[in-house]
Amino acid sequence: MSYSEMTQLELMNALNNINSEAKLNEFKDLVALYFAKKAQKAIDALWDEGVINEETIEQWGAEHMRTPYRYAAHRS
Repeated sequence: MSYSEMTQLELMNALNNINSEAKLNEFKDLVALYFAKKAQKAIDALWDEGVINEETIEQWGAEHMRTPYRYAAHRS
């Protein structure tokens, strides 16, 4: 059995114990927190390696990364 299959089984077992909206919200919060911590560790590593700095973060804050809306292309 692959790690992917084992992961899916573990998640299905965990999800089988969710029987209320409150438990579902708690589970979603735990998953979000897990990935937020991983992202923070990756950002901290980039900072420690000198890949990013305060200037980089300021530049990110000023970026507009939205996909341009192409109104004419979607008209029927």
